[in-house]
Amino acid sequence: MNKSYHELMNITSFEDRVKYLQLNGRVAESTFGSHRYLNQTLYRTPRWKQLRSHIIVRDNGCDLGHPDHLIQDAAYIHHINPISIDDILQERAIVFDPDNLITTTFLTHQAIHYSNLDLLPKSYAERKPNDTCPWR
Repeated sequence: MNKSYHELMNITSFEDRVKYLQLNGRVAESTFGSHRYLNQTLYRTPRWKQLRSHIIVRDNGCDLGHPDHLIQDAAYIHHINPISIDDILQERAIVFDPDNLITTTFLTHQAIHYSNLDLLPKSYAERKPNDTCPWR
């Protein structure tokens, strides 16, 4: 099943967006193995860097493009449908397709790859004046 950015944006809840993207990987299961240099080389190219900037702006600097999850530290770009070694070597469209890319944080990226929602940051209730004062 191919997933897409446009389908993802129709999902309102952040947690449901993570569930939609989950890959059911396992810890220590390599993605590229000894060919990891390929995706690292890709991520240093001017074409990727320009696309990366475009995706972050498109997503308003928000984790999974969700307006309630502004990214405060490093932003990662996640391929919604995983790419392969051949995809990179052949420079296939799936590698550079904005409909296959989403901005995320490191922890959310890990939660997607390892299907572990416990990795997601916890949301906290908004504090109000006197909310810890039982007699007010």
